[in-house]
Amino acid sequence: MDEPAIEVRTHASIRELGEARYRSLVGPTTPPFLRFEWLDALERTGCVTPERGWLPMHVTLEQGGTLVAAAPAYVKGNSEGEFVFDHSWARYAEVELGIRYYPKLIVAVPFTPATGPRLLVREGTARAPLEHVFAKALAAICEEANLSGAHVLFPPEAETAAYAGAGLVERHGVQFHWRNQGYGSFDDFLGCFNSKRRNQIRRERREMDDRGIVLDVLTGSDLDSGLAGFVHDFYVATVDKFAWGRRYLNPEFFEEVLSTMPDALHVVVASDRAGKRKLAGAFNLLGSERLYGRYWGALADVPFLHFNVCFYRGIEDAIARRLAVFEPGAGGEHKVARGFEPTVTRSAHHLVDPRLRAAIRDFLGRERRAIDDHVEGVDAVLRPLG
Repeated sequence: MDEPAIEVRTHASIRELGEARYRSLVGPTTPPFLRFEWLDALERTGCVTPERGWLPMHVTLEQGGTLVAAAPAYVKGNSEGEFVFDHSWARYAEVELGIRYYPKLIVAVPFTPATGPRLLVREGTARAPLEHVFAKALAAICEEANLSGAHVLFPPEAETAAYAGAGLVERHGVQFHWRNQGYGSFDDFLGCFNSKRRNQIRRERREMDDRGIVLDVLTGSDLDSGLAGFVHDFYVATVDKFAWGRRYLNPEFFEEVLSTMPDALHVVVASDRAGKRKLAGAFNLLGSERLYGRYWGALADVPFLHFNVCFYRGIEDAIARRLAVFEPGAGGEHKVARGFEPTVTRSAHHLVDPRLRAAIRDFLGRERRAIDDHVEGVDAVLRPLG
């Protein structure tokens, strides 16, 4: 007997998709930013709205009335908050080809440049056939909704390869990730550096003690919604510094996730030992295998505070928790000197217009080669280990 056909549907909100149905696809290793609570908080607190350029259009695959896969997806009226930059593609499409680039479809978690599955698949169900169906479904959705293309952002390597095999074009980017080599302590980790770099990091860490600054990690029951104001304050302190900074998240969002998913949050707080005044913080997400750095900010200007709050305290806790990887976020070759390794990130792209598709395919081929060369160069020249 033939298996039932796979039906593709779209949903205007994560709640319309259904909390229980979505949760049925989430397992213990699913990254926290793909949990229902996170995606729902983005929508319900107004961080993700059509007025801000984000129209939810989540995609589901059903077979025989059973939900077998789902992906967070959004129709975008701009390229803000994606971290896979395509502004030049939009200019080329609109100026050189005379076609609209927006709206477009992205399959991603808003404002979250972290690698993880983009198609959540029910446990025990074969991924490969569903990934192929999903890739073809993206093209059909674009045609039906008159979208210029679909862009799957930050999927894992194997998932990206599946989409490339279905005709999407693969793009590479670079981030810097820390990898646990079975360290028993932070001192074990320091043993991988040469003496000059090791002593530099020790000096930077000692600066906190010398200035009377204490770094605490809060997670689970240590967190309460009253911390949301502080988190939002240090978040905006950073984004407001830069012309390209955007206040994507509001205090209500932080209040919501602190209340609904504290077990998946990891907040580093730097305080003045004498006055107990909060000076800086980092808002991270805690997975079963990885720590994801998301936001940091300081309310005081203290030397080396950034390295300690964003990097060293996270590494120390990742070692204690025996996590495999610490992804501190996008950008920053300065992370190499602190033990983070250049790591290729990926995305996959479908463009409807054949002229735009050909131009971008050619560009991405050259860009991938340049990025791969860059990663090799950084690894060989800048990496301070050994």
